[in-house]
Amino acid sequence: MLALDDCLLSVMDIPGALDALVLDHLSGTVMASGGRGEVEKSAPALGETLRVAMDALAGASERGTVRIDDMIVVTDDGYHLLHPVEMPFDGPLVIYVRLDLRRANLALARHHMQAITGQLRA
Repeated sequence: MLALDDCLLSVMDIPGALDALVLDHLSGTVMASGGRGEVEKSAPALGETLRVAMDALAGASERGTVRIDDMIVVTDDGYHLLHPVEMPFDGPLVIYVRLDLRRANLALARHHMQAITGQLRA
């Protein structure tokens, strides 16, 4: 099992990663962070963005529920990837990474995030 700091280091090793954090999905509290920017100040808003998207999609779903594997936002300065992780004891976490548009491969980043999540849960 990876510790959160080790998880964050693995996320920052993704080619093109600029900033990363692990946050508690329910409270928006930062559990671990790293990178070049001050991404910690946006953690509550990132968690809320994911919650709002889940609620909106659940309302549009026939079953009334959805599970988001990844949420990707593309801006003029990068890819923003939010990856929810359900932890057996710690509750729901979100791994966030901001990727450089020119250097990152989004498919590869998603693959790495899934592998990191598997190690975090083990």
